[in-house]
Amino acid sequence: MNKYIETIGIEVHVELKTKTKIFSSSINGYGASANSLTNLVDLGYPGTLPTLNKEVVNLAIKAAKVLNCSIRREMYFDRKNYFYPDNPKNYQITQNRTPIGYDGYVEIEIDGKSKKIAIEEMHIEEDTCKSTHRKDVTLLDFNRAGVPLIEIVTKPCIESPEEAKLYIEKLKSLLLYADISDCKMEEGSMRCDANISLRKNIDDPFGTKVEIKNIGSINNVKLSLLKEAERQSILLDRGEKFSEETRRFDNKNNDTVLMRVKEMGNDYRYFPEPDIPKLVLTTEEIEEVIKTIPMLPDERRKIYREKGLNEINISKLIQNKKLSDYFNTLLDSNIDFVVASNLLLGDISKYLNEEEKNIEETSLTKERFISLVNKVSDKTLTSKNIKDILNELLENDASIDDIIKKAGIKNITDSNIIIDVVNKVIDNNLDSVKDYLNGHDRAIKYLMGQIMKETRGSVNPALANKTLIAELEKRK
Repeated sequence: MNKYIETIGIEVHVELKTKTKIFSSSINGYGASANSLTNLVDLGYPGTLPTLNKEVVNLAIKAAKVLNCSIRREMYFDRKNYFYPDNPKNYQITQNRTPIGYDGYVEIEIDGKSKKIAIEEMHIEEDTCKSTHRKDVTLLDFNRAGVPLIEIVTKPCIESPEEAKLYIEKLKSLLLYADISDCKMEEGSMRCDANISLRKNIDDPFGTKVEIKNIGSINNVKLSLLKEAERQSILLDRGEKFSEETRRFDNKNNDTVLMRVKEMGNDYRYFPEPDIPKLVLTTEEIEEVIKTIPMLPDERRKIYREKGLNEINISKLIQNKKLSDYFNTLLDSNIDFVVASNLLLGDISKYLNEEEKNIEETSLTKERFISLVNKVSDKTLTSKNIKDILNELLENDASIDDIIKKAGIKNITDSNIIIDVVNKVIDNNLDSVKDYLNGHDRAIKYLMGQIMKETRGSVNPALANKTLIAELEKRK
């Protein structure tokens, strides 16, 4: 198979986190009974008029900012005319000629290098209702009709399926952290279409573009593009020509499937929406919205590195926004942040996953967690102790000291006491000492067992182990 140059562009529709829909007072919700979150505007009744939701504009401004877009100050909405059962008015209100954001980028890291994925434009529009196909019947749920969207369109600058996957991951992270959308692809609040074409040489014109619609997960973005690139490569190797097509990804068979052939461009007969006045944004309005943008992933990553966290813990924290937000409340504290991140991402995360809780649903306040971190740092508590008292820590309002006292935890951390115990065990187990000195490291486990037995498990294991090795080295 010949090697071809891949050119990829991506369009992403993202539902915005507003209380109500874009042009009506209906609740913007998910999971309610079909057609229960609707009114006459959503249903497209003649004579109804749209009223623009200001919060939609504010969220779009935030999105434009975090995507490094220029923000348009004057814009109007357009009617996109087409006839389909999910479109009750026979037109969709969108922004065709004056998108609110343009000329932006999202920065990804691939193979250790940074790359900017260029964004052509980002516009506001309304969602259509949801179609459900059952045998020869199609059912319509208008709960989704009028839900506010932003559509984010890249330039044809993505050079591989891996880059496409990294772009969607970064995009989702930015929008999630900016509190613009919940980005739940499984619920349809983030939907992705990708197009790809192949050519042999960089100076050749772009090849025939094929679009893959409604890709259902981030991983499938990469898989579908890999499969489509493979399919096109085989056709080009055979010298076969093919038309522009729309395909979908069948993840069960790991293949793209033809939906329709694009015989000609769509004529949507766009014209300015007459029922919505021109929208004018002032510098003051834009700046007020931008002030509400919380700390984004790249800034958090930089701060976490400065606090000494390793890259694995940094990535895990950023993947869990609620834990990251909780961790950020600690940044002004004088604690060991490495210990803090290990606690959050270890036993505490395990508890939260098993109990299906968020950390704010536990009793672990900032003050109690700081106390916990300090007691781990000064060896008052061991990792085993944490496991023993974890439920009390997260479900009980008692102080950390009271929980430790109730559990009967007494960790010996006095170095003089530990040295005395270690030397006593060494003197009583000379055969094991000899084994260690002869290179049998397993003897350490036996000697540690004797130390724990001697102290009834109350000595700090890390300090005891360190002291034991130091004392044994003196016997060489």
